[in-house]
Amino acid sequence: MEQTEILRKKFKSLVLGKGVVLPGAFNALTARLIEEAGFKGVYISGAGLNNGAGFPDIGLLTLTEFAAMAKYITGATSLPCICDADTGFGEAVNVARCVSELEQAGLAGIHIEDQVFPKRCGHLSGKQLIPVEQMARKIKTAVLSRKDKNFLIIARTDARSVESFDKAVERARAYAKAGADVIFAEALKTSEEFARFARKVKTPLLANMTEFGVSPLLSSQELLKMGYKIVIYPMGAFRTMMKACEGFYAAIKKEGTQAGILDKMQTRKELYALLDYDSYTKLDEKAYGDFRGNIGKK
Repeated sequence: MEQTEILRKKFKSLVLGKGVVLPGAFNALTARLIEEAGFKGVYISGAGLNNGAGFPDIGLLTLTEFAAMAKYITGATSLPCICDADTGFGEAVNVARCVSELEQAGLAGIHIEDQVFPKRCGHLSGKQLIPVEQMARKIKTAVLSRKDKNFLIIARTDARSVESFDKAVERARAYAKAGADVIFAEALKTSEEFARFARKVKTPLLANMTEFGVSPLLSSQELLKMGYKIVIYPMGAFRTMMKACEGFYAAIKKEGTQAGILDKMQTRKELYALLDYDSYTKLDEKAYGDFRGNIGKK
């Protein structure tokens, strides 16, 4: 069994067992920071990837771009990673390719949502949904298309904001019947709704603890106790970084120097350690040394 398959199997066992907390990464180095912090997995946010490219979270990046970015992240960490795959990049036949590409990128799973394309951020108004049957076909296609049975197919429903809580439950049950391994109900509005959803839907559940949205910021301990199996924090690191960058730019604009905020920066030594800079230097020295030692030898 390949290393990626072993990783997926262990991750699926963790999800089906006591559950897992997944902070959001938006590039390879943030995934390494998550690993250093002691977490058991990484969440790759579609909003983070789109926003990092200068786009709003409305599905402007292509599947090829998503797969390339995801591969950088999975290649930088030994942790399992799950990725937001928006609407699956098209209809059911497109979902098949989506699963293939993202599975090959080394991910442990993806989630697909039931919005129409172009999608909207899950915590904004004005969303529209595709019919339940159409989404169920997408989920079934995704399940049939994966090569590794431990590659998680997560079905997200945005029905709470568009239709009602009860409709979200209905859709969740239909998606579970179509084969979804995990259900993600976006934009639940109260702690009581999170608890009630967990009582009504018996498939493993994912909870999104994004900031400045319509959902309350519950602790991972609360959610795991309710029965949720995955808790994600998709954009917190991204928002923290952006605010810190604002402060840096303001400081050099005002003061003409960054000297007063050095204590807020990652040091060169810390960055190089995260990059494992020395391993590249040692490899280069060994290769160069071997090359020089063999010059003139037959």
